[in-house]
Amino acid sequence: MVSYPSRLRLFLKTRVKRKMAKKLYVGGISYGTSEDGLKAHFAQAGTVESATIIIDKMTNRSKGFGFVQMSSDAEADNAINMFNGKPLDGRNLTVNEARPMEPRAPRKDFNRGGESRGNW
Repeated sequence: MVSYPSRLRLFLKTRVKRKMAKKLYVGGISYGTSEDGLKAHFAQAGTVESATIIIDKMTNRSKGFGFVQMSSDAEADNAINMFNGKPLDGRNLTVNEARPMEPRAPRKDFNRGGESRGNW
């Protein structure tokens, strides 16, 4: 058996007992729904760590989706079962486990493929 120093043993014990939060994707959010309203709604399923609605930078309106982070996997699974396909503020929600953001292709510049106008 491996003997660890006391600090490391304490660290390993707390890491094992610690519950990891699970991030949920929430789609179909009404434009009138606030982050506080979303957080209060999901609090019915358990402890909500955070609730974020994604806002369009150009229009400053909701993009209709967001993320809710629950304090444990069990509460997140409960939230998925309770709210997926159910209405909130007149729209049916899509709730599932959030996936990591996929890498995107680099953005093209606004030159549209033409030559530079620097040399007349």
